[in-house]
Amino acid sequence: MKIRLVNEGVFSPIDDIQATLSAPPAGFYWIDADVDDLTLLQPLFSLHDLAVEDCLSEEEQRPKIEIYENHYFIVVNSIRFDDEEIFMRTLNVFLGRHFIITVTKQKINELRSLKPILWEQEVSTPDRFLYLLIDLIVDNYFTVGDRIEAKIEKLEEDILMHTKKSHLNEIIGLRSEILWLKKVLGPQKELINTLNKRDLRLIDDQLQKYFSDIYENAVKISETFDTFRDLMGNLREAYQSSIANRANDIMRVFTAITTIFMPLTVITGIYGMNFDNMPETHFQYGYFAVIGIMITLAVSMLLIFRKKDWL
Repeated sequence: MKIRLVNEGVFSPIDDIQATLSAPPAGFYWIDADVDDLTLLQPLFSLHDLAVEDCLSEEEQRPKIEIYENHYFIVVNSIRFDDEEIFMRTLNVFLGRHFIITVTKQKINELRSLKPILWEQEVSTPDRFLYLLIDLIVDNYFTVGDRIEAKIEKLEEDILMHTKKSHLNEIIGLRSEILWLKKVLGPQKELINTLNKRDLRLIDDQLQKYFSDIYENAVKISETFDTFRDLMGNLREAYQSSIANRANDIMRVFTAITTIFMPLTVITGIYGMNFDNMPETHFQYGYFAVIGIMITLAVSMLLIFRKKDWL
């Protein structure tokens, strides 16, 4: 657990947690904690039992805001795209009048990226900290969206150039992740809309209006993922069409080979009969003549197929 006094974007480490129980002369306290630290933090800041229970739960929490007497409990979902896989990270936030507590089970990149922004904008209030944090989280969805779009384009190119059976697994897997993200984005939009429109005493009225900009970005992201979902459907159709075309090409080749060998089989069948009265069998160059006819016939048929673009 790390405790910092944040005043005009400047961080000052705090060693004694008791000092955070009362408001500082200027600035606010930021407590960056793990779920294990809630045992200590809950009685000190009178954190609600239900909020603490949500933090400790192993189940996936939907983005939401809960209003309690002396603090708000906010759940937002951060997103990461590492090693071609999408990961969701839950960030729990307790917002008070003079403090903000962030509780995570895994590392959240946005918390690390937020520090220089706090310093640059000289942040001194916890509600502005919350605004910048959620803004950063939502912006990161655009970054992930760009990577998903690039992956879709590459997959489409690979399918058109050389279709493989593994492409179907990639399509199904990526489509499932997109649908999963789309499911998460709905509650996240509702949360941001609540921060934008609801009368919240712990968030400054002037600052609250800025959440409308974040909400617009959340709507754009949701629409983008709707587009991705449609693209995955088109991609699956392209895969199935490509597989069907490949099957047709293979069948066309097999049909041509069968057609070429049919007259050759007839010829070899005729001269494979064991009749004594077959004049050609006694011809000195009969074997070479028949082989020549067969080769000429096969080559001629092959040239005709190519000319008609059947092969």
